[in-house]
Amino acid sequence: MIGEILGELYEVQQLLGKKAGRRTLLARDLKTQKLVVIKLLSFNSDFEWDDLKLFEREAQTLKSLSHPSIPEYLDYFEVNLPTIKGFALVQSYIPAQTLEQYLQTGQTFTEAEIKQIAKAVLEILIYLHGLHPPVIHRDLKPSNILLGNRSGNSVGEVYLIDFGSVQTILATEGGTRTVVGTYGYMPQEQFGGRTVPASDLYSLGATLIYLVTGTHPADLPQKDFRIQFEQVANLSPSFTNWLKWMVEPSLERRLSSASVAMSTTGFAYAVLEKPESRNSPVLVIGKPHGSKIQLTKNQDSLEIIIPPAGFDLSIAFTGLFAIAWNSFILFWTIGVLSTPFPANIPFALFSLPFWGAGFFMVYTFFFHLFGRICLRLNSQQITLTGELFAWKFYRPQKSPTKSITKLVYIPKHFTQDSQGTRIAVPTQLDIWTGVKKYQLGNITAAIKSEAELEWLAYELSDWLGIPITRA
Repeated sequence: MIGEILGELYEVQQLLGKKAGRRTLLARDLKTQKLVVIKLLSFNSDFEWDDLKLFEREAQTLKSLSHPSIPEYLDYFEVNLPTIKGFALVQSYIPAQTLEQYLQTGQTFTEAEIKQIAKAVLEILIYLHGLHPPVIHRDLKPSNILLGNRSGNSVGEVYLIDFGSVQTILATEGGTRTVVGTYGYMPQEQFGGRTVPASDLYSLGATLIYLVTGTHPADLPQKDFRIQFEQVANLSPSFTNWLKWMVEPSLERRLSSASVAMSTTGFAYAVLEKPESRNSPVLVIGKPHGSKIQLTKNQDSLEIIIPPAGFDLSIAFTGLFAIAWNSFILFWTIGVLSTPFPANIPFALFSLPFWGAGFFMVYTFFFHLFGRICLRLNSQQITLTGELFAWKFYRPQKSPTKSITKLVYIPKHFTQDSQGTRIAVPTQLDIWTGVKKYQLGNITAAIKSEAELEWLAYELSDWLGIPITRA
């Protein structure tokens, strides 16, 4: 078809792509002398009416769009030549390479560049999903994202192309749904013909994972339908968790919209905007006035140290009671051991639980005065320890950081016991890793206020890249 004139105006220069019933051509507008892209749908043996429906929808959608990062609609006409019959969609030409082409030539992307791409595509999706009705791309993948004018540390200009699978909300009402998309980049709901704005977020997350790993998502291992990319990706924990949130198989647990992914409320925008310096110095984040909690974090680790609660009337009572309790048990044990053997054995064994309770009271007393709680996270694991002098007590045992699923903040509230008595439940902050729960708040009196826990919740959410769930 090289040199052929289509629509009496467009001279074909080059074949850009070809698949069943479709061709993508580079042509020159003989009137303006500008290069254009022509998408051609032909009536051949592979033609299906659904193809024409999608092609016409693409033309109508593209005509209604106006965004600098989306190709401009130029023309639509019927092709009736001896060699080919069908329809042609003409759009502006963007001189740029696709992400797929960059990767195929061996080029790689840094985490900072991938964040730039993510931010740029999210801005396009915010525009598309914010239209009335919302426009859902349904085939977001590396070959449909262009990078132009890439140089230095900048990825350049980012474009989203190929609206051949586009769906509007109105298009699904009162009619059948066509399953389209590319395997590996499609969320579960799309296989059932159902797509929502969050479906595009899954596709974007899968695309970013491809940039990170250099492997198509379909070729990566999966567990419970989740793409297992963490082991082959060298990313900061916050960005890793953000990507996991983007490709969450469950629609209910996935980011709900591009706006949420970019919003400070969801804390995901902070992840994308973080400076990319793995060697950045440790910095102490500001905290509520008067708080003695120490928090240090950088790109690779976060540590929270909750100091001893100190002396107060309640711990004084605990100390006095511990002295009285252990003195009584001591005299009891001495008396028991002074009786003839082996008759004293049952009585000695009977005292053991009481000694356990006594030692626990002593531990509580000293921990209140001298112990501290330490929460530590890095790219490999999370640990929560109680530290008293040279002893460390894990509560619970350490877990992989990648297994963190949610961050739950429970404000102070009141409940009733079985007798109907009103009981105050203190503020609590829980980090869930599967069935394990790492709990801050009512584990120590050193956290004096809700403001401190809210601050810690924000900092953890920001570093992990996951939202706060308020119970």
